Amino acid sequence: MIVLNRIRTPDGTVLTSRNRHDYRTHLDANGETYMVDGGSAYLRRNVNKEAADELSVYVEDGHEMVRMAFEWGTRGVDGRSPLRYVAVKDMSTDHIIAVMTTQRIGTDMLGVFEAELDWREDHEA
Repeated sequence: MIVLNRIRTPDGTVLTSRNRHDYRTHLDANGETYMVDGGSAYLRRNVNKEAADELSVYVEDGHEMVRMAFEWGTRGVDGRSPLRYVAVKDMSTDHIIAVMTTQRIGTDMLGVFEAELDWREDHEA
C-alpha cells in the first residue's frame, strides 16, 4: 500500500498527490515539467531528462517511517477551519480514535491508525 505519493524536483519543489486523480505539475527551474498523480492508489510520473527524487513511502517501509509520512486531512474539531494535513504521529490519540469511529476509511488506512495506537502503547509506557 502506498502511504505517501511524493517527489522532489531538481529545484527542490515537492509535489504530493494525496488521492486518486490528484494530478500535480511543476515547471522546474531547469525548464522541465514534472508531474505526480495517483494518491495512495497508484504512482504516475512523467519522464524527464533530469530525474526527480522519489520520496514515496509504503506500508512495507515499517511503522517508524509510515507514522511520519501518513497524513490525514483535517478541518479542526469544529469542521470549519481551513484544510490542513497532519502526520499521524502528530495527531492526538483522541483525534485518531475519532477518525477511526466516525469516518469511512479503508482497511489499509484503518491499519495505519491501529498500528499508531499500538506504537504509542509500546513507546509511551
